[in-house]
Amino acid sequence: QVQLREEGGGLAQAGDSLRLSCVASGRTAGNFAMGWFRQAPGKEREFVAAINWSGSTTYYPDSLKGRVTISRDTAKNTITLQISSLKPEDTAVYYCAAVRAGDPTDSYTVDYWGEGTLVTVSS
Repeated sequence: QVQLREEGGGLAQAGDSLRLSCVASGRTAGNFAMGWFRQAPGKEREFVAAINWSGSTTYYPDSLKGRVTISRDTAKNTITLQISSLKPEDTAVYYCAAVRAGDPTDSYTVDYWGEGTLVTVSS
């Protein structure tokens, strides 16, 4: 069993930067790829970024490349997501995810989800 706890989120202004963190706990947490998805009201859950278990490989959707950066502290089982140049359309609940095997960019392969943290970007 892996537990995920998101930190960060809240209200931001367009153009600002925001940092989200996710702490994983559990005996095998270090073996999982981890990442972030988001879901805006009335929309499907969307992939934001992912990183493999060692932190050596990162994944980003083309739509967010250049604005998001994911990193991992393997000693602390923590991942961090940095979003720059925030836009109102970045408003969503951001979910931390852990994937044991399979495509870490696909929400259907996620084994564990965090509870989510709300990010609201005002114009």
